[in-house]
Amino acid sequence: MTLLKAENLSLSLGNTIVVDGVSIHIHEGEFVGLIGPNGAGKSSLLRMLAALSLPNKGEIDIAAENSLASIKKISAPMRARFMAYLAQHESPAWPLSVKNLVALGRSPWNSTVNTSADDEVAIAAALEMTDVKSLAERPVTELSGGELQRVLLARVFAGKPQLIIADEPIAALDVYHQLHIMELLQAHSQQGGAVIAALHDLSLAARFCSRLVLMHHGKLVAVGEPVQVLTPENLAQVYGVKAYVDCRDDGVVIIPTHRMVQTL
Repeated sequence: MTLLKAENLSLSLGNTIVVDGVSIHIHEGEFVGLIGPNGAGKSSLLRMLAALSLPNKGEIDIAAENSLASIKKISAPMRARFMAYLAQHESPAWPLSVKNLVALGRSPWNSTVNTSADDEVAIAAALEMTDVKSLAERPVTELSGGELQRVLLARVFAGKPQLIIADEPIAALDVYHQLHIMELLQAHSQQGGAVIAALHDLSLAARFCSRLVLMHHGKLVAVGEPVQVLTPENLAQVYGVKAYVDCRDDGVVIIPTHRMVQTL
């Protein structure tokens, strides 16, 4: 089942085109890795898919009510139940406890200030699965960057969305927790949901994602299985590096060897 269909999306900021005619479909069961260098347009694309930015051109349909409909016609509460967005950078301004911040993920399902029994179960499960249960009473303003990132992801899981849109979800994490979060996102997709996440670690993207979308200068360069996308030729064209690419049973290992001289 197609959960999201975006056609010919374009976005300009001032006189700069940051997303240029991008079309992408996300299906149930997929973990899609969005890759590309800094400034490729990944964050701008994700914000449009999450209905946080309006494209200058193009259409987005989502299956929030079990059949595709224009995202413009879906109410904000229904969108929030269907999909959750994890931003690249978020700094809480108020010293909420970890548990209370995670509880905000239940807002689309609960119109009252009091949490229901179902809410409490979802919150407890999210704290447990992201390994932040021991931090439940800590103020979020006292957390390290990696701890805060896991708490914000717990808020996403507490809402039980079908589609997760994540912008660099493992950027601030140590290696152990990078693997943990990638496992959680992969499990979410394998259990009937879907994930699209911007990622910079190409080896982890290759290992965990079912499909990769490679962007450069706002355009799609390659889409497909990791072994089809992460070729030495694509890495040279997009990242400006020569790299050793080792295809293994458990994924693709990327070892950059040196930078190439780039010309504009």
